[in-house]
Amino acid sequence: MRFWWVNHKQTFRHEFDGKYVWCPKRDVRGNTNHFWETMREVRPGDIIFSYADAAVQGFGFARTHCYSCPRPNEFGKIGEAWSATGWRVDVDFQRFASPFRTIGRMERLAPLLPDKYSPIRANGQGNQNYLSSISEVMARCIAELADPMLLGILDNVAFTDRQDDIEVELPSLIEWEDTEQRKVEAIAEIPETQRKAIVLARRGQGLFKQNVSRHESYCRITRVNNPTHLIASHIKPWRESNNEERLHGGNGFLLTPSIDHLFDRGFITFADDGELVVSPIADKDSLQRMGVATDESIGVGNFNSDQKFFLNYHREEIFLRSAS
Repeated sequence: MRFWWVNHKQTFRHEFDGKYVWCPKRDVRGNTNHFWETMREVRPGDIIFSYADAAVQGFGFARTHCYSCPRPNEFGKIGEAWSATGWRVDVDFQRFASPFRTIGRMERLAPLLPDKYSPIRANGQGNQNYLSSISEVMARCIAELADPMLLGILDNVAFTDRQDDIEVELPSLIEWEDTEQRKVEAIAEIPETQRKAIVLARRGQGLFKQNVSRHESYCRITRVNNPTHLIASHIKPWRESNNEERLHGGNGFLLTPSIDHLFDRGFITFADDGELVVSPIADKDSLQRMGVATDESIGVGNFNSDQKFFLNYHREEIFLRSAS
């Protein structure tokens, strides 16, 4: 379990009441920063403290890993300087009965602030950060200051991995894909057969699978080569691709369902030289049970130029890498 502090600013009510945290991947100039990249490190069961209006407002357990998701519609004009797609983590936020202002509590908190990337200053005012990692000691201090019941909760979970940290469905992703599918189905200029092919590609089937099969004949990791047991997995996800990319044979691999899941959710990726790259966030024991070796270097073969192009997108926009 890890502990995080999020500075909501203008989006506090949308995120807290909506039970999520969201940040852009980049600003309008294409730049990212450490406090957006930290989102990739969150795991289900991590505790996130919510800070807004100069006070710690509440806390929540992360319910999901980080995932790529569009800017929430409820933000409106807030964040127009941000990229349209960002990082999201679903969180079961709960309000403190009495949110506490950090100014006036710094005698206890200041010695516990991180030396680098601190969420607040030594005077108690918030920094221009989004998601910051904090220590267990600081988390316990916040809990004691905010709500004795929270301190009891932290003692009960014993700061170890919770047994019920099962990632829930990601309705935001399903809604995103459903919206994209409706857009495809509404384009009268595209022949019906092509529209159907683009929709089937969402599930890794149809014409897209045929196109991928021209480049791939087996799962790069498990070596399964029976097409019945293989999914044509998009490298740049279907939901984030344009219609040409959704059918492009170079934008895919043939993968078994478990490997498709790991790749689509960013728990694994590939370097251009063919080396398998495992996310530091991934559960290594689970990957081993799925047939993914995590204790040795694994080469999966060569990629063509199109696959390398899309793999760069996957590493930058989907893979759950460390911010440090």
